[in-house]
Amino acid sequence: MKVLITRSIPDHFIARLRQLAEVEVYPETIKAMPKNALLEAAKDKEIIISMLSDKIDKDFIDRNPQLKAVINLAVGYDNIDIEYARSKGIIVCNTPDVLTETTAELGFTLMLTTARRIVEASELVKTGNWVGWSPYLLAGLDVYGKTVGIYGMGSIGVALARRCKGINMHIQYHNRSESQYAAELGADYVSFDELLEKSDFIVCTAPLTNETKGIFNQAAFNKMKSSAIFINIGRGGHVIDEDLLEAIQSESIYAAGVDVLNNEPVGKDHPFLTDNRITVLPHIGSATVDTRDAMIELCIKNAELILQDKSPVSQVK
Repeated sequence: MKVLITRSIPDHFIARLRQLAEVEVYPETIKAMPKNALLEAAKDKEIIISMLSDKIDKDFIDRNPQLKAVINLAVGYDNIDIEYARSKGIIVCNTPDVLTETTAELGFTLMLTTARRIVEASELVKTGNWVGWSPYLLAGLDVYGKTVGIYGMGSIGVALARRCKGINMHIQYHNRSESQYAAELGADYVSFDELLEKSDFIVCTAPLTNETKGIFNQAAFNKMKSSAIFINIGRGGHVIDEDLLEAIQSESIYAAGVDVLNNEPVGKDHPFLTDNRITVLPHIGSATVDTRDAMIELCIKNAELILQDKSPVSQVK
């Protein structure tokens, strides 16, 4: 069997697969595999280890009838037409659990960084514009004891809630259903409107679905406190970009921090980069060496099992 890996990964992982199959690896470590290159490379591959940037849609699947499995190096899989893949008998795997704590840690960090204007403060020093101490120089907002509203109380949401509880935040959340784990942390289950209206910090950790796409729009931002901070570590598609920018510029909300964007990667002309009240990160939620190694290990393990006609350990059900 033949395997395609759409981004360069450490050689020792590749060597394991080469004991069981022919393996082709796209040599880039950062740049996404171009669509035409992906289509060409995939035409004789039974297994693809893919990234979120690789669109495995109906057209792609129809062009590759030999495809047996798609193993996504991510917990999300909105880049894959999951229902159509299932209808064709294609196994789809992801990397759940191993990135939960790391991603929650980044969300917590982004919340603190945005509230305390850390990026602005660092730039002030780096550019030589710090001329002295002032009572309100880059004064931000407190986080301790405030109310955080978590949109999407899955494993990452729960992990974030644990961190928020540690600094005495009142935790409320909105989810498709109530969470036992959230209840054990003392978190309150509320409607989406109440989440928006009563939270000092709104953190999106939800997966992207047809129901959640664009849910953070003008109407949502208008319901938030003028002192609210919006944080997105879910998916860029949850947000209408123009509406978030307008909410910031009109001071409908105080600030925002995002690790995920529509149409990634974005260039230096992205409108979010024109306003210091929006902190933008390059999708690094799970970017620690330990976690990325664990994610790749899970992908390789899934591929090894499939190559041996065994059930993978993290198949998307």
